[in-house]
Amino acid sequence: MSKLKVGMISFAHGHAFSYLHALLALPEVELVGIADEVKSRVEGVVTKHGIAYYEDYRDLLAISDMDAVVICSENAFHAQQTIDSANAKKHVICEKPLGISVAEMERMIAACSDNGVQLMTAFPCRYLPAVINAKQAVDRGEIGEIIAIKGTNRGSMPGRWFVEPELSGGGALLDHTVHVMDLMNWFTGSKVNEVYAYAATLFHEELKVDDAGMIHVKFDNGAFGVLDTSWSRSKTFPTWGDVTMEIIGTKGTISVDSFAQKTELYSDDVGRGQYLYWGDSMDHYMVKSFVDALIEGKASPISGEDGLRSAEVALAGYESVKSGQPVKLS
Repeated sequence: MSKLKVGMISFAHGHAFSYLHALLALPEVELVGIADEVKSRVEGVVTKHGIAYYEDYRDLLAISDMDAVVICSENAFHAQQTIDSANAKKHVICEKPLGISVAEMERMIAACSDNGVQLMTAFPCRYLPAVINAKQAVDRGEIGEIIAIKGTNRGSMPGRWFVEPELSGGGALLDHTVHVMDLMNWFTGSKVNEVYAYAATLFHEELKVDDAGMIHVKFDNGAFGVLDTSWSRSKTFPTWGDVTMEIIGTKGTISVDSFAQKTELYSDDVGRGQYLYWGDSMDHYMVKSFVDALIEGKASPISGEDGLRSAEVALAGYESVKSGQPVKLS
């Protein structure tokens, strides 16, 4: 059987390096090229692995027998690169948030649909062991019907283009709503219909974007959710952040600490304690699920619509912050 030929567009987002290693570890995949307008970001990996380099991603898309691309560019470029990829008949897995406006995400989804290609949103948290086990327990009815979910995705301030609003589309409220909001959507099987949010710049006064956020949501099925999205982890914190959920049901509760599978390292060289995660790689299993879906001719397990449903909550959150009132979603 011929290999699935995959290219990568941009290493602006650090997740690209993890996705690269996942692709290289899959014998059924051939990585045919990497495109990045900033060559220094990828020079090391293209040299080490002997991968073709393209400055312009459109030259990568011109490879006629390439099947799919992985997009990890700055948020503001996701839409155009996805649409161009779809028009070139390439399947797409796109880093989160899928886009920075509802209208552009709808165009991305439509372009992929019109061209008969898959669009998968990169939500690797669905592949964390603790999350998988909790979802299976919920599906078995062990806690009854979900009443509410309290979540956190607290992180450290990422700097770089993440804090440039013209490239990121927002701060912590956008960056750290989408992962856990996707999990909430997935667990409840319902859609958010109302959003109330708080966002501010509290931890890093020099920023042009928010670094603190709380978002509250109501679901169509009557469940409630609340999520702390803040970049509140200091430089000395042992890890970049967390992904947690407290899921309250009519018959019980489940507590999820997604990165609890860790060892603690105390290093004088680093100058602080560190958490070293030893659980299964969520990025590996996410990339593999995308590859498997394409090879088997099945729908990608996480859709473009899933990406839209998560990001639209964060975008509505910014509307709520401006008005000071809850915002209804259509």
